[in-house]
Amino acid sequence: MGEFTAAELANAANSLLDFHIKGKAIDQIRQARPMYDRFVKMQKQFPGGKEFLTGPVRGEYQTTLMGFSHDDEVEYGNPTTTKRWSYNWFELHSGIKVTMTELKHAGISVTDGKTSNHSGQDEIQLTNLLDEKIYDMMEGSVVDFVNILGQDGSQDAAVFPGVPNFLSTTPTTGVTGGLDRALNSWWRNRASMSLSTTTPSDMAISRKMQQDVRQLKRKAPNAKLYGYMGSDFLDAWEQEFRAKGYITQTGWSKGGNIDPSVGDVDFKGVQGFVYEPVLDDLGLEDELWLIDHDAIRLMVMEGEEWKQHTPDRPAEKYVLYKAQTWTGGLIANRLNSSGRYGLA
Repeated sequence: MGEFTAAELANAANSLLDFHIKGKAIDQIRQARPMYDRFVKMQKQFPGGKEFLTGPVRGEYQTTLMGFSHDDEVEYGNPTTTKRWSYNWFELHSGIKVTMTELKHAGISVTDGKTSNHSGQDEIQLTNLLDEKIYDMMEGSVVDFVNILGQDGSQDAAVFPGVPNFLSTTPTTGVTGGLDRALNSWWRNRASMSLSTTTPSDMAISRKMQQDVRQLKRKAPNAKLYGYMGSDFLDAWEQEFRAKGYITQTGWSKGGNIDPSVGDVDFKGVQGFVYEPVLDDLGLEDELWLIDHDAIRLMVMEGEEWKQHTPDRPAEKYVLYKAQTWTGGLIANRLNSSGRYGLA
């Protein structure tokens, strides 16, 4: 079989074009974020404040009954049971910059801060350069926010502490919201970080959930509990279902469809158990977080949720800037209605 000569190859390169599909870039890394979505849905606003978000809690009753008859002396108490939790609120920023030279390459001009497309832009632009940069800012900000929710705040003192700050693996120690867990037994989440997976038929995870959901709702019967699982935890729980369930033989010989999958997890008293990808991202794929979203919630400052900014261009640079900010924090007014669990 003959081969193309160098001249024929050069002629083809000068005469033909590759076929380029135009349009938005197909996102390969966007994933579900159920915990973030629920936090946003349940969030509340606050008007401002000097430094902290605070709230009152009560962990004991000091007034008691005593018997009396005729003219027996009785006693009167003076309850002093109110304590206050407090958490800082924080300011978060994300921003992008783009040079006017980049935009000119893409057939976009800027006049008085406004962009306009050149008439022949479609001939040179495969993907809208400016739209892609803005998409990166918007989506990247949310991805990073989800990661912040999944960390305890030790990674960066300038961001709010996330869920692990409230769902401790050692709930009898430490201080949360200014209240000492060791001194206040009611100010503790439930935790069990060594659930056995050795023998799935023993149903160690299912039995623990049966016990703990009862206790989580003991003093918070209306708790809005949601479960978020890493992939390893979910797989271990599914192994329990398979060990105690069966796959029917009916219809196999008749050519029917076979579905050996395990359905989604439902559990009494819990709104739903779902796979949470960010736990895998953070190396916590073997954990389950049971969160009472009435008790642990986002607080966002009024008018400051993903507020958009377009800073002025500095006179000495032909560079455009765009940014967004978020102001608020994560608070907990109850810990004993949430839990954290892990595999042995």
